[in-house]
Amino acid sequence: PVSVGMSMDIASIDTISEINMDYTATIFLRQRWTDERLCFDGNKSLSLDGRLVEMLWVPDTFIVDSKRSFLHDVTVENRLIRIYPNGTVLYAIRVTTTVSCSMDLTKYPMDKQTCTLQLESCKT
Repeated sequence: PVSVGMSMDIASIDTISEINMDYTATIFLRQRWTDERLCFDGNKSLSLDGRLVEMLWVPDTFIVDSKRSFLHDVTVENRLIRIYPNGTVLYAIRVTTTVSCSMDLTKYPMDKQTCTLQLESCKT
């Protein structure tokens, strides 16, 4: 098994829809793991073009309850891949996602809603 560390920053919450019971957010997702096959001699990390991600193993992370999501791609896909000499890989992306959020509006306008943003990875 590969241990994958993750961190996430919410850049913005763009819309909240009581009608559709969802919200849209833009997030920066960073994942880090070690792949011993990528070890190299040196003391500096290598930053790779995001298009090279197709040549590497990356975790199959997904957003639970996502209705639709997209990676930003202006002017190129917003992906960062950095490989360290010990084989540690840092993979970062910018994603905008619309996520379901069941809201209880029976106490409106005194209601309080809690919406989650969960990420998971499929195990095979």
